[in-house]
Amino acid sequence: MPFRRIPTLPMLVLLAAVCPAFAAPPQAPAAPVPGQAAGAGKDEPQPPVPQKRFREDVEVVGEDALAAQEAADLPVRPVEVMAVAGAADNVFRALQTLPGVAATTEFDSRLSVRGGSPDENLTVMDGVEIHNPYRLFGLTSAFNPETVRSFDLYAGAFSAAHGDRLSSLLVVENRPGTSSRAFAGSSAVSLTDANVLIEGKLPGAAKGSWILTARRTYYDLVANSLVGTQLPAFGDLQGRVDWQLEPGTTLSFFGLLSRESTDASFQGDRAGEQGAFVTQARNDLAALSLKALLGTRVVSRTVASWYENADSIGADARFRAESRRSNAPSDEIGFRLADIAFTRELGVRDLALRQELSLDLGGQLLDTGFELHGLRTSTAWLIQGDRNPSAANGSSVQGGAGLPDALDSAVDGPRAGLWLQDRFTAAPGLALEAGLRLDWSGVNRRATLSPRLAATWRLGARTRLRAAGGLFTQSPGYEKLIQSDYFVDLSGALGRSLRDERATHAVLGLEHDLGAGVSARVEGYWKGFRDLIVGRLESEAERLARVARYDFPAELATSVPTAAIVTSFPVNGAGGNSWGVDALLQRKPAAGARLTGWASYSYGVARRDEYGRTVPLEYDRRHAATLVGSCRFGPRWDLAATLRAFSGFPRTPVVGLRVAADETSDGRFVPALDAEGRYVYETDLGGIANLSTARLPAFFRLDLRLSWRPRGVAGRWQLYLDVINATNRKNAGQIDTTLAYDPASPLDQPGLVEKRAASIPFLPSFGVRFRF
Repeated sequence: MPFRRIPTLPMLVLLAAVCPAFAAPPQAPAAPVPGQAAGAGKDEPQPPVPQKRFREDVEVVGEDALAAQEAADLPVRPVEVMAVAGAADNVFRALQTLPGVAATTEFDSRLSVRGGSPDENLTVMDGVEIHNPYRLFGLTSAFNPETVRSFDLYAGAFSAAHGDRLSSLLVVENRPGTSSRAFAGSSAVSLTDANVLIEGKLPGAAKGSWILTARRTYYDLVANSLVGTQLPAFGDLQGRVDWQLEPGTTLSFFGLLSRESTDASFQGDRAGEQGAFVTQARNDLAALSLKALLGTRVVSRTVASWYENADSIGADARFRAESRRSNAPSDEIGFRLADIAFTRELGVRDLALRQELSLDLGGQLLDTGFELHGLRTSTAWLIQGDRNPSAANGSSVQGGAGLPDALDSAVDGPRAGLWLQDRFTAAPGLALEAGLRLDWSGVNRRATLSPRLAATWRLGARTRLRAAGGLFTQSPGYEKLIQSDYFVDLSGALGRSLRDERATHAVLGLEHDLGAGVSARVEGYWKGFRDLIVGRLESEAERLARVARYDFPAELATSVPTAAIVTSFPVNGAGGNSWGVDALLQRKPAAGARLTGWASYSYGVARRDEYGRTVPLEYDRRHAATLVGSCRFGPRWDLAATLRAFSGFPRTPVVGLRVAADETSDGRFVPALDAEGRYVYETDLGGIANLSTARLPAFFRLDLRLSWRPRGVAGRWQLYLDVINATNRKNAGQIDTTLAYDPASPLDQPGLVEKRAASIPFLPSFGVRFRF
């Protein structure tokens, strides 16, 4: 999204969605045997059950598999995603409550994991890489918790089976439909969308199941007719069929069709303010998977998939530019109207094949496989209006001055990966995992080799020491830039000139079971980054050519932006590191437990070396504490609460004012004047030396959720009241600087006023769940 005005659209969605909701929890699937093919019977041959592999992770697991998990796993099950206060049925918002995981904004589902950027996170669903796992501009996720069996988040040092990302891995596994009933179903409505789910076993003598669900926004069906415009909306249709061909062999088909659209217009309260925003998006997926038990010691999974994500947005608007005005007493004369006119299109098409093999060698488990991606990515935009003066970095997708006016770029970037991983017991109580991964990218035509090593040492029946490390790489590609805060042009020779980004991970953790379902964990981590891709600075010739366009008198020379700006031409020009400590105390759900949840604290430092200086990463967050809990008051009442307290992210502060410029027909920039001849001023963010030199205020938020089941846990009905930001605290997702008339100014300049912005207000909702 090229301009900050656009992120207000998610707020429209939230406000429109505050209405009665009618929903139902998912039908609990039949409990599977770990390692068993979907639909297999108890007496049929089973694939070998691998040893518990080392995972420096927090796992969100299905209820059926809960008993098989080790103490390190955090049991935020898919059914609980719909019960965590403030999560709004969104798995990414539930993950944001975990140690070391930060939300980039209150509205956003994007994650920063242990100092990494959102584009460094890999999301895989049923063996398929999901390039855009969000809906509604990131307000909600692409995953329906009604159909998901497990969410596994690996916060670092993940295994060699996955690659091409620097920071984290999210693995999502969907559940099959019920095989015990001919027909079952449920319905659900969250704050942003509603869904209906039906499922059942295959007809006749066929062994297997099917599941079908439809999900869409509901607020727009009423609100659009009231507000006279089309609010942001989406709809998904998702289906899966699992067919057991023979004992130990299952063929599965998964399909997803998703559409998003907006056609919103507004007429401002002030003269001349008006605008229109049009968006279209689609996320489509078709995947065929074959799981097979080959003999008694080999398990194979083959996944062939086709995925397409296309996203377009257009804006044509004029509104008051709060950070640009003269010192006229009248606002109508002092303020200028900003012209926002742009179009932007993104596209990713991925035809992929993934092959996995697990070999049980008797006390040793060998995993190997490969993946192939036939990637076609493209981006195009046209910027005809004003640039965003609050984008301090010129390559910012929020409308930075270093972005090109026009671009139409397509990149064929096939990718391939090959891995080998060995897990074995080296000594009593000591398990080792050694892996090696080879990746190749067609964008830069380079290959990288990544060794990885992990170990788990049991110090006793209740205590485990875990360590892991390795090399992780990320190739250049537009598919990563979908989640990035910055844009670089990867066309032709520009992309081929780049090296893969690299990160070295090291993790050390200690876990201890305290009894009664309570466990504690402390982990230290370090990540070293190098060859990070950033936009290069203007060359001296480019800087001089830009500055030469300013036709300002000598007394206004300080208003000419002479410092070099960041462009969209890519270079491997940055490095850095992140390190910290995460502590987690949790009580797992158990039969009869009245109080469940977790408490966490994280201390982290994330720095980047770029443009000749060391600065905090955009998501460097030193302190973060979270408390998530649920208390059951008898069989009918539950009270859930989520309390968060964070230190603020870095920000780039305004350093002063400068005279704004107007472009003439012959391409010159001249001082801007108001209708009475006064200079028009705008905020000045300084040069690169001022990037990230201040911080946002501390963040606090309390979310509450009260649930009532008229017939208890076994009943079909549930009523709930959910309140986000229960204390109505005015947090600051960003600091907006506005200009105001200053009658005492000796230089006839307006005054600066800073305001907190981009935060969720007090937001209540209520609803009903029902299953059938």
